[in-house]
Amino acid sequence: MRRFMLPVVGVTVLLLAGPALAFQCPKLVKKIEDETATRYDPAAADAKAKAAQASELHAQGKHAEAEKAAKEGLAMLGIQ
Repeated sequence: MRRFMLPVVGVTVLLLAGPALAFQCPKLVKKIEDETATRYDPAAADAKAKAAQASELHAQGKHAEAEKAAKEGLAMLGIQ
């Protein structure tokens, strides 16, 4: 019985962890929005555009692309 339960538990953990990782996009977008709230320079404008793109991709379910866009926006601001 123990031999059977270990793989089942492992697969269950992986299935539950996948969607949790997909929701990093909104946190990254929020970070961009917080950083650019009072900035009006060109880098902030470009980062806001990337945040909007990331939000749209997230809404479409394209989480990997959304995360990439958000990280590009953060890089424009000099944030890792």
